[in-house]
Amino acid sequence: MPNKTIGAFTIEVDDEGFMLDHTQWNRDIATAIAQQEGIATLTDRHLLVVDFMRKEFIEKGTGPSIRRLTKESGVETKELYALFPGGPAKKAAKIAGIKKPAGCI
Repeated sequence: MPNKTIGAFTIEVDDEGFMLDHTQWNRDIATAIAQQEGIATLTDRHLLVVDFMRKEFIEKGTGPSIRRLTKESGVETKELYALFPGGPAKKAAKIAGIKKPAGCI
């Protein structure tokens, strides 16, 4: 698998740019990935979603679906799309340093 340099970090990613080892993740990496994904600043609302994604992944081995994300994270669908334009579950998972959730295109 390819390596990718993000800021001062070199991480291993899959062909779509998702981190392969979620334990390498930190907030600096999240900020750098977010900027590459077109999100200039990670707000508390972004981090609420990112932290929820990471928690779910660590507990269940996969990121939550968009439906579950909206039901259980405390962030409604419309806000999710505003925070993570172009596919909130996929983009949030990438920023969270986890694998792409099942069902994401």
